Amino acid sequence: MGVFKMPSLGADMKSAVLMEWKVKPGDTVNKGDIIAEVETSKGVIEIEVFESGVVEKLLVEEETECEVGAPLAEIRAEGEAAAKPVPEPAPEPKKEKPKSRTKLPESKLPESPGTERPRISPAARKRALELGVDLTALAATVKGEIHLEAVEAAAGKTPGTQTPGTQTPGTQTPGTQTPGTQTPGTADPMRQAIAAAMSKSNAEIPHYYLSTSINMTPALKWLEAENAKRSIKERILPAALMIRAVVKALQKVPELNGFWTDGGHQVSPEIHPGIAIALRSGGLITPALLDMQDKDLTATMANLGDLITRTRAGKLRSTELTKQTITITNLGDLGVERVYGVIYPPQVAIVGLGRIMDAPWAEGDTLAVRKVMQATLAGDHRATDGRTGALFLDTLNKLLQNPEGLL
Repeated sequence: MGVFKMPSLGADMKSAVLMEWKVKPGDTVNKGDIIAEVETSKGVIEIEVFESGVVEKLLVEEETECEVGAPLAEIRAEGEAAAKPVPEPAPEPKKEKPKSRTKLPESKLPESPGTERPRISPAARKRALELGVDLTALAATVKGEIHLEAVEAAAGKTPGTQTPGTQTPGTQTPGTQTPGTQTPGTADPMRQAIAAAMSKSNAEIPHYYLSTSINMTPALKWLEAENAKRSIKERILPAALMIRAVVKALQKVPELNGFWTDGGHQVSPEIHPGIAIALRSGGLITPALLDMQDKDLTATMANLGDLITRTRAGKLRSTELTKQTITITNLGDLGVERVYGVIYPPQVAIVGLGRIMDAPWAEGDTLAVRKVMQATLAGDHRATDGRTGALFLDTLNKLLQNPEGLL
């Protein structure tokens, strides 16, 4: 009998709330099927099952907080005999049950006869209380379950509330806290998770940094001509072209694609780049584009669009938060010229892509204006050295000078 446990969705994750079961006892599941939804500091994540079989028993109720590794369900293999039912003990006199330490409090929303009570995630309830958001009013405007992002968005539109971590001078008496503000030394769960991961990275990983200037004029001209042949829905964004170039470069310089685990360097044959995506409620999350070594440019664009949409809707899968083999961060849309990233352990590299801007460019004896991008690499010196990093950036540059090879 197999046991399905709460998976770890990042080095910073300690626990999560099991929000909803997608299966029931007796259901047949196949490897990769969505079995449940859990809520973490990164949002609501769809959890996949890693073995095929039949759901024997669900061990945890919905809206229960569970630590990483806690048993959630029993799954028996196909053909394995079902467990014999255990006879129920004789009923005991009823006693008042103590309040559960893991079951989160029920919503205080009023219920009207004949109306369905809206589902509200535990994290959303807690955040609504902190921010002073009226859940009754919010439920009337949100379809389906209310999640953390909806509460924080509502807080930003509510008069008299403030976004987390901000305070209007002179509006708060010392020792008091108004809804929507935070006391000094506190942070929202996502910032706490990021802080833990980045502290671990800086403490444990000896970083080295490299950068290079890339003439993007050939790539952008080629992309413009290629998009002219495509329908609007099929057009390729520069971001997808650059992701494709990074993947191709990693196939030629695979040492940067992998992990530092158990005191050793492990190169991954699959390429799952984590893409830094900004959330509407604030913060960044880096879900993975899976198996990009097998995807062409068109598929890269389609997968990127789908990943961004689901990330901002809070509909990621567990594998997308656990399989990243390298991270790509692109802050060029915010005007940043050069990005020096911090490696997310146990990965061994992060690629930074800056703004594409007009700059003087020497071509032989001629000085011209070209579209130029600064590309950077932060590498783990335990796993690779500067020569390997330089080879990667040189390969990336050559690929973008001949973009037709990225199709």
